Amino acid sequence: MNDTGDNDPKVALSGGAAIVEILERAEVGPMFGMGGFQLLPFYEAVRGKGLTHTLINDERTGCFAADAWARVAGRPGVCDATLGPGATNLVTALLESTNAGVPLVVFTGDTHRDHSWKNMTQEARQVDILRPAVKEVIRVERVHRVPELVRRAYAVATSGRPGPVVVDVPEDVAHEVHQFSQADLWIDPATTRYPAFRSRPAADDVERAAALLARAKRPLILVGGGIHLSHGYDALLALAEGYGIPVAHSLSGKGGIACTHPLSAGLFGRYSRIANDLIDACDCLLVVGCKLGEIATKRFQLFKGNVPMIHLELVPEEIGRTTRADVALVGDARLGLEDLAHALGPGERVRAARADYAAEVPVRMAAWRKGAADRLETDEKPINIGRLLNEINGAMPERSVLVADGGFAGHWGGLLYDTKSAGRRFVADRGFASIGYGLPGAIGAQLADPEQPVVAITGDGGFNMTLGELETARRAGAACTVVVVNNAASGYVKALQHAMFGSYQSSDLIEMDYAGIARDFGCRGVRVTEPSELGPALRAAIAERELPSVIDVVVTRDPARMLPGVDNRTLKVEQGDRPV
Repeated sequence: MNDTGDNDPKVALSGGAAIVEILERAEVGPMFGMGGFQLLPFYEAVRGKGLTHTLINDERTGCFAADAWARVAGRPGVCDATLGPGATNLVTALLESTNAGVPLVVFTGDTHRDHSWKNMTQEARQVDILRPAVKEVIRVERVHRVPELVRRAYAVATSGRPGPVVVDVPEDVAHEVHQFSQADLWIDPATTRYPAFRSRPAADDVERAAALLARAKRPLILVGGGIHLSHGYDALLALAEGYGIPVAHSLSGKGGIACTHPLSAGLFGRYSRIANDLIDACDCLLVVGCKLGEIATKRFQLFKGNVPMIHLELVPEEIGRTTRADVALVGDARLGLEDLAHALGPGERVRAARADYAAEVPVRMAAWRKGAADRLETDEKPINIGRLLNEINGAMPERSVLVADGGFAGHWGGLLYDTKSAGRRFVADRGFASIGYGLPGAIGAQLADPEQPVVAITGDGGFNMTLGELETARRAGAACTVVVVNNAASGYVKALQHAMFGSYQSSDLIEMDYAGIARDFGCRGVRVTEPSELGPALRAAIAERELPSVIDVVVTRDPARMLPGVDNRTLKVEQGDRPV
């Protein structure tokens, strides 16, 4: 450090080291990446500071791990990639975070500006490629602006609907040394958590919404992923319990309230226990932090438009995008729910009037469970996926996380898994629904809270994409458990082919012993073929806190039984309208 005598001592830092100075002040968590020459000063500064950075085997999985870490930790995840193929490998994972509203700060190395567009090795138009996939791309053109622009990345990532921000760092900027003043090296603590800045719905809109809810005899709350982004659990529970309103959830909204709560109506949309029936019979809908996309609306067929809908959503352009809203509440989910409760006033009278309605929910849920017993409790072999989820429910403690991969793993988990407390207890990559999230998502979620058990459920197809990250999990000390639903197929695709054509193309996989593969990686591996073995295998894996575990579960090979219910896209086919 060089003291110039001006009461603001200067410190000589490379651009890469200046990045790390801001990250340290932001209390950055574990970072994930794969280095290259362009960002080597960043890596050296991370080493010098003793910060945690984990080499991954593919940039996409590193970004997935950062995404899951951010969801569980409630703070922006951080990852990095070198230029060209490193940067372009991020695209799929970045779109997941963008669509799901997950804040990331992502650093990409880029070419030396003196030599750009001279056929530099691995050079690509990566800024143009990445820009549509993220909330914002910030390119650093001058080394002295590094702290300012990293601060900007955090502010953009955590404000409004959160999302990923790419900071593109040319090689010469990362390596150039500048004399930074201490006044340059700061970050607003508010932007190191999300949501950084909250906004309330307009008061007159809240009053209109409260009037609709007060008149309703059978209101229903539908929550999406926005309930997690706002950490609105207490406000949701207070409104539901205080006014006798059942709560259903989308795949992303699971955990808004505990699934075991008597007012929880479970999943709504493409697959449902009782929630879709409650939607049909309700007289007022309050939608909270849900974009009402294809799956939540059964491909836009679920809502008939015959009852008032109140839509509480942070991003105004999402309101009315797929489904008409009678009252739009634009603002933070937690604040909006609190304002609604305030506008409604004392709830004793209306809660008493809805007592019989609220009491229907656990009765209907018990009836559903009785009807689903043939899947949840069956001893059939190969193992029924319903039995597998039922055993996971029994094995997981209250404080735990289930990570669900894209495809059928997410749908089975969304329908049958029960969170036992409110919060991010179910992490599903529903922003982009990419296959391959399960293992890296489990790594990120486990590192966010090493003490709580993390279990991922993934198909064999998804596991094949990322199984090399078992080495990463072991090296990072992430003692998570991965349940591989082994049906020797790309299960969702094969099930759809069965429903539509009764024949199959490019949907079968070779039978693999994933437990043996896990042991070859130095991890725990258990292959389960008997339903009675599921519970003990899960509990032993959850108890293991030193090594990652893989439970290879041999499930049904019957494509007619690979999905948790009838996919609404195939209804016309099942009714005889078979394409040729």
